[in-house]
Amino acid sequence: MSEERRVHLSRSAPDAYKTLDAFSKTVGRIADEAGIEPRFKELVQIHASQLNGCAFCVRVHVDRAVKEGLDADVIAQLATWRDSGVFTERERAGLELAEAFTFIHDGGVPDEVYDHVGGILSEDEYVALSWILVSINAFNRVAIAGRYPVPPRASGKA
Repeated sequence: MSEERRVHLSRSAPDAYKTLDAFSKTVGRIADEAGIEPRFKELVQIHASQLNGCAFCVRVHVDRAVKEGLDADVIAQLATWRDSGVFTERERAGLELAEAFTFIHDGGVPDEVYDHVGGILSEDEYVALSWILVSINAFNRVAIAGRYPVPPRASGKA
């Protein structure tokens, strides 16, 4: 199979990519100030990336999640989070919000989701998590559009 040539957006417009990266760092600070734990941040970003089909961002955030102490079992449970007992009530609310933001084109964030998540997360947490989801969805689109490659892992690395 021949390698398809795609425009690499981050290289072709580095100032735009640097701005997106700076935005992401600002969002991270907002999340830290709101008390969103690193585990929680990574879980919602992995889930949104899975839903978008962004293998590149899934790899990036799985690597970060492992550094934050998440194990393979918890990460594997993301696909079945509604039926899994490994997530906290807050994490489950965040995963529900991740789905609403990822599929926002299907009528926005439904009132039921907004009310349910808002009953679990504080307003600051809801705002921070929303910005995290805006950010990861933007990065997913950049990576998917450019078909950023995800090479196989070197042997011995998780």
